[in-house]
Amino acid sequence: MNRRLVACLAAVGLAVGVLSVTSVSGAATSPHKQAGTNKTLVEVAAGDPQFSTLVSLINSAGLASTLSSGSYTVFAPTNAAFAKVPKATLDALAQDKAKLKAVLLYHVVRGRVPASKVVKLTSAKTLNGANVRISVRRDKVYLNGSTRVTKTNVRASNGIIHVINKVLLPPS
Repeated sequence: MNRRLVACLAAVGLAVGVLSVTSVSGAATSPHKQAGTNKTLVEVAAGDPQFSTLVSLINSAGLASTLSSGSYTVFAPTNAAFAKVPKATLDALAQDKAKLKAVLLYHVVRGRVPASKVVKLTSAKTLNGANVRISVRRDKVYLNGSTRVTKTNVRASNGIIHVINKVLLPPS
Protein backbone atom coordinates (compact mmCIF):
# COMPACT_ATOMS: atom_id res chain seq x y z
CA MET A 1 0.00 0.00 0.00
CA ASN A 2 1.04 3.56 -0.64
CA ARG A 3 2.87 4.85 2.48
CA ARG A 4 1.24 8.27 2.18
CA LEU A 5 -2.18 6.62 2.18
CA VAL A 6 -1.35 4.55 5.26
CA ALA A 7 0.09 7.56 7.05
CA CYS A 8 -2.86 9.74 6.10
CA LEU A 9 -5.39 7.17 7.21
CA ALA A 10 -3.53 6.50 10.44
CA ALA A 11 -2.89 10.15 11.26
CA VAL A 12 -6.10 11.77 10.15
CA GLY A 13 -8.71 9.04 10.21
CA LEU A 14 -11.44 7.88 7.88
CA ALA A 15 -13.87 10.67 6.99
CA VAL A 16 -16.05 9.11 4.37
CA GLY A 17 -19.27 10.78 3.26
CA VAL A 18 -22.06 9.01 1.50
CA LEU A 19 -22.29 10.43 -1.96
CA SER A 20 -23.08 8.78 -5.28
CA VAL A 21 -22.18 10.43 -8.56
CA THR A 22 -23.12 9.46 -12.12
CA SER A 23 -21.75 11.84 -14.71
CA VAL A 24 -20.69 15.44 -14.78
CA SER A 25 -23.35 16.20 -17.31
CA GLY A 26 -25.91 15.87 -14.53
CA ALA A 27 -27.91 13.29 -16.44
CA ALA A 28 -31.11 12.21 -14.80
CA THR A 29 -30.84 9.27 -12.46
CA SER A 30 -32.50 6.00 -13.32
CA PRO A 31 -36.13 5.41 -12.31
CA HIS A 32 -34.81 2.86 -9.79
CA LYS A 33 -32.76 5.56 -8.03
CA GLN A 34 -35.59 8.09 -8.23
CA ALA A 35 -37.74 5.70 -6.22
CA GLY A 36 -35.30 6.20 -3.33
CA THR A 37 -36.33 9.81 -2.77
CA ASN A 38 -38.48 8.84 0.21
CA LYS A 39 -35.46 7.10 1.80
CA THR A 40 -32.63 8.76 3.71
CA LEU A 41 -29.08 8.86 2.41
CA VAL A 42 -28.16 5.89 4.60
CA GLU A 43 -31.22 3.91 3.48
CA VAL A 44 -30.50 4.59 -0.20
CA ALA A 45 -26.87 3.51 0.26
CA ALA A 46 -27.91 0.43 2.26
CA GLY A 47 -30.26 -0.55 -0.57
CA ASP A 48 -27.40 -0.61 -3.10
CA PRO A 49 -24.96 -3.55 -2.76
CA GLN A 50 -22.05 -1.49 -4.16
CA PHE A 51 -22.07 0.54 -0.91
CA SER A 52 -22.07 -2.32 1.62
CA THR A 53 -18.57 -1.46 2.90
CA LEU A 54 -19.44 2.22 3.24
CA VAL A 55 -22.68 1.47 5.09
CA SER A 56 -20.87 -0.93 7.41
CA LEU A 57 -18.26 1.72 8.22
CA ILE A 58 -20.93 4.40 8.73
CA ASN A 59 -22.65 2.12 11.24
CA SER A 60 -19.34 1.28 12.97
CA ALA A 61 -18.55 4.99 13.30
CA GLY A 62 -21.97 5.75 14.75
CA LEU A 63 -22.83 8.13 11.89
CA ALA A 64 -26.03 6.51 10.62
CA SER A 65 -28.37 8.76 12.60
CA THR A 66 -26.37 11.90 11.73
CA LEU A 67 -26.47 11.12 8.01
CA SER A 68 -30.18 10.28 8.21
CA SER A 69 -31.13 13.71 9.54
CA GLY A 70 -30.14 17.10 8.17
CA SER A 71 -29.42 17.83 4.52
CA TYR A 72 -26.18 16.53 3.00
CA THR A 73 -24.34 15.67 -0.17
CA VAL A 74 -22.25 12.53 0.06
CA PHE A 75 -19.39 11.56 -2.20
CA ALA A 76 -19.78 7.81 -1.76
CA PRO A 77 -16.94 5.40 -2.43
CA THR A 78 -18.01 2.03 -3.79
CA ASN A 79 -16.89 -1.36 -2.51
CA ALA A 80 -14.36 -1.36 -5.39
CA ALA A 81 -12.96 1.94 -4.07
CA PHE A 82 -12.56 0.48 -0.59
CA ALA A 83 -10.93 -2.62 -2.07
CA LYS A 84 -8.05 -0.36 -3.14
CA VAL A 85 -7.36 0.42 0.53
CA PRO A 86 -5.32 -2.27 2.30
CA LYS A 87 -7.35 -4.49 4.61
CA ALA A 88 -4.96 -3.80 7.49
CA THR A 89 -5.65 -0.06 7.14
CA LEU A 90 -9.41 -0.59 7.13
CA ASP A 91 -9.12 -2.92 10.12
CA ALA A 92 -7.07 -0.30 11.98
CA LEU A 93 -9.70 2.35 11.25
CA ALA A 94 -12.42 0.02 12.46
CA GLN A 95 -10.55 -0.10 15.78
CA ASP A 96 -10.32 3.71 16.06
CA LYS A 97 -13.80 5.23 15.92
CA ALA A 98 -12.56 8.84 15.95
CA LYS A 99 -10.25 8.33 12.96
CA LEU A 100 -12.93 6.38 11.10
CA LYS A 101 -15.41 9.20 11.69
CA ALA A 102 -12.90 11.79 10.46
CA VAL A 103 -12.31 9.96 7.17
CA LEU A 104 -16.01 9.30 6.58
CA LEU A 105 -16.99 12.91 7.27
CA TYR A 106 -14.42 14.04 4.69
CA HIS A 107 -16.85 12.62 2.11
CA VAL A 108 -19.84 14.67 3.27
CA VAL A 109 -20.79 18.26 2.43
CA ARG A 110 -23.60 20.13 4.19
CA GLY A 111 -26.66 20.79 2.02
CA ARG A 112 -27.87 19.46 -1.32
CA VAL A 113 -25.25 20.04 -4.01
CA PRO A 114 -26.43 18.60 -7.35
CA ALA A 115 -23.97 17.90 -10.16
CA SER A 116 -25.01 21.13 -11.88
CA LYS A 117 -23.58 23.05 -8.90
CA VAL A 118 -20.61 20.75 -8.19
CA VAL A 119 -19.15 21.49 -11.65
CA LYS A 120 -19.10 25.22 -10.84
CA LEU A 121 -17.14 24.78 -7.58
CA THR A 122 -13.37 24.67 -7.06
CA SER A 123 -13.67 23.30 -3.52
CA ALA A 124 -16.22 22.38 -0.88
CA LYS A 125 -15.96 22.35 2.91
CA THR A 126 -16.66 18.88 4.32
CA LEU A 127 -18.16 17.95 7.68
CA ASN A 128 -14.62 16.94 8.65
CA GLY A 129 -13.74 20.66 8.52
CA ALA A 130 -11.26 20.28 5.65
CA ASN A 131 -11.92 21.29 2.06
CA VAL A 132 -12.08 18.86 -0.84
CA ARG A 133 -10.76 20.24 -4.16
CA ILE A 134 -13.05 19.97 -7.19
CA SER A 135 -11.98 20.14 -10.83
CA VAL A 136 -13.55 19.37 -14.20
CA ARG A 137 -11.44 17.88 -16.99
CA ARG A 138 -12.86 16.61 -20.28
CA ASP A 139 -16.42 16.70 -18.89
CA LYS A 140 -15.48 14.59 -15.87
CA VAL A 141 -15.48 15.73 -12.24
CA TYR A 142 -12.48 14.97 -10.05
CA LEU A 143 -12.02 15.41 -6.32
CA ASN A 144 -8.55 16.15 -4.97
CA GLY A 145 -7.08 15.65 -8.43
CA SER A 146 -7.53 11.93 -9.06
CA THR A 147 -10.76 10.70 -7.48
CA ARG A 148 -13.41 10.61 -10.20
CA VAL A 149 -17.12 11.08 -9.79
CA THR A 150 -18.65 8.17 -11.69
CA LYS A 151 -22.36 8.72 -11.08
CA THR A 152 -24.26 11.80 -9.97
CA ASN A 153 -27.51 12.96 -8.45
CA VAL A 154 -28.71 9.84 -6.66
CA ARG A 155 -31.54 11.38 -4.67
CA ALA A 156 -32.50 10.70 -1.08
CA SER A 157 -35.07 12.39 1.15
CA ASN A 158 -32.33 14.32 2.95
CA GLY A 159 -29.73 14.84 0.27
CA ILE A 160 -27.82 13.70 -2.77
CA ILE A 161 -25.25 10.97 -3.36
CA HIS A 162 -22.47 11.24 -5.92
CA VAL A 163 -20.55 7.98 -6.51
CA ILE A 164 -16.74 8.12 -6.51
CA ASN A 165 -14.06 5.62 -7.53
CA LYS A 166 -11.59 6.12 -4.66
CA VAL A 167 -11.68 6.73 -0.92
CA LEU A 168 -10.87 10.37 -0.15
CA LEU A 169 -8.15 11.05 2.38
CA PRO A 170 -8.25 14.24 4.42
CA PRO A 171 -5.12 16.40 4.35
CA SER A 172 -2.62 15.61 7.06
